[in-house]
Amino acid sequence: MKKVWKPGTLLAPVPPTMVSCGTMENPNILTVGWTGITCSDPAQTYISVRKERHSHSIISENGYFVINLPTVSLAKACDFCGVKSGRDINKFAHLGLTPVASENSGCPAIGECPVSIECKVDRIIPLGSHDMFMATILSVSVDEKIIEESGRLALEKADLLAYAHGSYFALGKSVGTFGFSVRKKKKRR
Repeated sequence: MKKVWKPGTLLAPVPPTMVSCGTMENPNILTVGWTGITCSDPAQTYISVRKERHSHSIISENGYFVINLPTVSLAKACDFCGVKSGRDINKFAHLGLTPVASENSGCPAIGECPVSIECKVDRIIPLGSHDMFMATILSVSVDEKIIEESGRLALEKADLLAYAHGSYFALGKSVGTFGFSVRKKKKRR
């Protein structure tokens, strides 16, 4: 039997992303859990940010941001960027992270993150506590260490973080791949 609770944000796990914004001269990082893909073609995404966050005004003015996927080794930095404000501290400098200019916008990506997704804001949708920044994905930068010789992206080797109900987790073992439930078994000869 299930107990019914009031409506809440209990969709989990989610990726605890480190969203970078601003310029190379004045970069900032914000931790965002409310993100995802909205369309495959054209490739589009979103982030939802509280209006009072320092990054909200930066992204609103510049029109660009980068979604960076942190590794387990970046868990403390990821958490720090969600509880400290860029109004008070340069998070890149404080955490020893490397700002890397993105391909199309010059918006800083985080060099230590194995995947960085450069985005251009298409529209801002006010939702209540958060505004949703709908964006087109301009480019995806991937660390060569997680690309196999065949060109396959081995994201399982990236040691990415997950976030569920107030806790950070390392992703576990694979239990299947897309389409495995209907894939026909190969006949042995």
